[in-house]
Amino acid sequence: MNDPTPPRNTTAFYVQSMIAFGISLSTMIVAILYLPVDGWIRAFLGLGTLFLTTSSFTLAKCVRDAQESQAVVSRLDQARVDKILADHDPFRTA
Repeated sequence: MNDPTPPRNTTAFYVQSMIAFGISLSTMIVAILYLPVDGWIRAFLGLGTLFLTTSSFTLAKCVRDAQESQAVVSRLDQARVDKILADHDPFRTA
């Protein structure tokens, strides 16, 4: 039978994800600051980086919410099937 508890991420995975995010964002910010261009171009690239960062968080939340809702629907369907099978008695007379 299926295990009802979904797999959980480890603390090391969270730490690795946070470090990778921090390095990538700070590298992009430093690259924008030291780019030999006008201030307007730096501002445009900075806003693009900010928008990309917030969009990434929003997309990650949407994917997580979709997976969680699918898991709930799947568990409800499994509970219905289990109830039908538990109520079914092939030897009962009608």
